[in-house]
Parts: sequence; structure tokens; C-alpha cells
Amino acid sequence: MLNAADIRVVSMPDKVRATGSLAAPEAAVGRVLAGAAHSGEPITDARLVDPSPGIPATGDPGRSIVPVRLADAAVGALLRPGSRVDVVAGDEGNHAVLARLATVAAVTADDAEPRDGPGSSSKGRLVLLELPAEDANRVAGLSLDGPVAVTLR
Repeated sequence: MLNAADIRVVSMPDKVRATGSLAAPEAAVGRVLAGAAHSGEPITDARLVDPSPGIPATGDPGRSIVPVRLADAAVGALLRPGSRVDVVAGDEGNHAVLARLATVAAVTADDAEPRDGPGSSSKGRLVLLELPAEDANRVAGLSLDGPVAVTLR
């Protein structure tokens, strides 16, 4: 997500200014680039999208948001945006820490409807965790087999 520090306004002659170029930084603040951009690259309205409603953006291409269901749904009530947790998964007698120091980005309201598919016995809050992209991919993949647990930091 772009903030004011990411944007610099420069004057350009009309004959070289791209159609849709933004005239004020306010038009880009809070929006997300639709793809990669180089430092100093002119930004047009076509290169910006609004963030997905209810889903926070990291603003960092090296980090991702991953949604998880917790093995103990009641733990979700203890979490708040900004909480730090370690993510753990496994089965009886065999577990592993998947990611350390994940940041809770959001916690949804209680979900009374059971899910279908693998690991679907859990119901409860969906927790959105911000992690380095590689860790987020590992957590997402392993959470397909079942819910994960978190330890509060």
C-alpha cells in the first residue's frame, strides 16, 4: 500500500507526460500498485488498484498475508492486530514451528459454520498473519492439511 513517503511529484512537459499521470500524491496514497514499479517510475491511474476490502496489504513485496484457522478456535479471541505469534503445525507427537514472530494483521468475527475439505473440523475465527513471503507460502501449504496452533509472544 502506498503512503506519502513513497511518492514524489515532479513536473514534466505535457508532450512527455503519460495519459492518466497523477497530479497529486493524495490520488495514490492508500492504493496498491497493480504490479512491480521501479524507483522514479511515473505512476498513472491505470497502475493503481484499491486494496481488497477487509484484507490488509503488507506494503512490502517481501512479505505476505496468509489466512489460517487455529486448532483451538478460542485462541482467536486472545489475538489482536499487532499481536506477535509463532505458528506451529503437526500431529500427535510430531510438530514443527512453521514461522516465528508472525504479526497478526486481522482476526475475523466468530464463524459458526463448519468448513468443508481437509482440516475442516475447526470452526472459529480466521486469523490473517503477516509473514515473510517464503514463510507465508509454507504456512499456507501446511494449513491445507489441518488447522495450525500459535504461541503468543
